[in-house]
Amino acid sequence: MIRFRYSAVDSNGKARAGRIEAIGIEAARAALRVKGLLPLSVAQTGGWRFEIGSAFTRHGSRPLSPTDLAVFTRQMATLLSSGVQVEAALATLARQANPRLGATCRALRQAILDGANLSTALRDARAGFDRFYLTSVQAGERAGQQGAVLAHLADHAEGRLRNRQTVALALIYPAILIVVSIAVVVGLLVFLLPDIVRVFATRGADLPPLTKLMIGLSDFLTDNAVIVIGIALALLIGVTAGLRLPVVQHAWHTALWRSGLARQMTIVQFSGTLATLTQSGVPLADALSSATATVSNQTARDTLAEVARDVRDGVPMSRALARQNGFPPMMITMIASGEAGGSLPTMLGRFAQDQSQNLQARVKTLVGLVEPLVLLGMGGVVMLLVLAILLPIVNLNSLVG
Repeated sequence: MIRFRYSAVDSNGKARAGRIEAIGIEAARAALRVKGLLPLSVAQTGGWRFEIGSAFTRHGSRPLSPTDLAVFTRQMATLLSSGVQVEAALATLARQANPRLGATCRALRQAILDGANLSTALRDARAGFDRFYLTSVQAGERAGQQGAVLAHLADHAEGRLRNRQTVALALIYPAILIVVSIAVVVGLLVFLLPDIVRVFATRGADLPPLTKLMIGLSDFLTDNAVIVIGIALALLIGVTAGLRLPVVQHAWHTALWRSGLARQMTIVQFSGTLATLTQSGVPLADALSSATATVSNQTARDTLAEVARDVRDGVPMSRALARQNGFPPMMITMIASGEAGGSLPTMLGRFAQDQSQNLQARVKTLVGLVEPLVLLGMGGVVMLLVLAILLPIVNLNSLVG
């Protein structure tokens, strides 16, 4: 018997990890499925040498970039939909891809030649394939719809890449504006304001309150720079460590689930995954468990796990969702309509598409508001500094007159 180290999710969507003995990796995966676990990764363990080597391998492996992931998924979907075998498709991609993607394709192809299926090879590659991606590929293999599932995944990866590029391009100008504004503020505080104050002080007049405030701020930041940086680092480390505490994580995830935008993002991800799985022929109960496992928000995952349990007990999905808080009425209505008409996968796909478009519009609106808000904020700071400099000059002129 061989010992394997595994990570998996149970029927409630909770992560599990441990070790199991089996005669081979496929037997280990089968044993995990018998226990009601969905294996995410299974790797052989053979003592401390293997553990140290595995740790260095995991540390050194780099995930695929979003661009490479979108290219890989789209080309694999095209080739598999055209009837090309998985091994041949990976060999074709390895010849024409960039070095990083080519190395990943060659490793995947070798795993296929060694007897693994595509989902197993993707799990063991450690190239940044998330649970949604791996679960979808595994569902496509079960249903014999690898090409169709990869096409859905390609649409998802390309859409996420477009959204990231849109946000990045929209934030370039505000970022440049913030950097330039900070440089102007620092220059005014450090170089120009002290000289004007020195000239004004020689006249024996009192400084305006705004100028005194800016000088006090400049002196505080200059004299206590180390303390300010230390406090900022301490706050950053404290917040980072605090977010790892289970109580804080639970409160944070609950707050995100109650937030309109964050909840909509979670629902879009869940409904899109569920639509892809059900359209690939996966039974609804299994698809719900798999889709629930891909949700990152713990509060949402617990809620969806209750929905999955109700559906497994025979409750219609629309009624199970209606029992929980946070799901939009349109989602429940469309799912109920799909259940009544026998077109649940189609309704799920339509709802996911509509919500995705609505989410993209909301994100674009929020991103569009960043630029004027940055302009107003930094413009106000610069205006205060300019006034702090001009007021002494105006008073000096009045004294001279």
